[in-house]
Amino acid sequence: PYHWKHCQNMEVGQTYEVHWPHSAYGACGTPDQFQTPFKDGVFCLSAGDNAIIDDRPLNKKVGVQAQVFTVVNDEAYYYPDLVHGMIKDGDIGSDIAYYTGSTTGTSVSNEICSVYAPITWQVDRKCNLISASTFDKMCMDMRSMRDDMSGDLYPHGSRVLVSDDLASDNHERRITEGEM
Repeated sequence: PYHWKHCQNMEVGQTYEVHWPHSAYGACGTPDQFQTPFKDGVFCLSAGDNAIIDDRPLNKKVGVQAQVFTVVNDEAYYYPDLVHGMIKDGDIGSDIAYYTGSTTGTSVSNEICSVYAPITWQVDRKCNLISASTFDKMCMDMRSMRDDMSGDLYPHGSRVLVSDDLASDNHERRITEGEM
């Protein structure tokens, strides 16, 4: 079994989704990009003395990349940098769904909407294998950020599946080479 040093409540064999928010309102590309809660980093330049004036709709200013991973105890699936963005390597990160949505988590549902909507999502359609040590290094990297991210070192809950009548209808499907 893998001995976790930095991540909390993680298990080899379980599947986890990782989100990387990006924002024109945030401190992207600076040491302040990564914060807990993540919304502090995403919206840190949306108000106050340093506010950015930007009339584009929210989905043109805020986006989230996401990938799903099954954690394995096999170093053949090690990637050295999971904290800074989506992995694009061969088939990993090559089949992406693009759509408009909202933030996720247990505080929103089909009855309680997120105030952070619409935002653009880019989601890897594949569930990928990744080593436990990759996740543990990501947690170590999160702890070393200027804004200590220790509050995000454990798996968070997910929202209830959005009902079809509330879901966006603007998914883009890209035809893969094998479907031609």
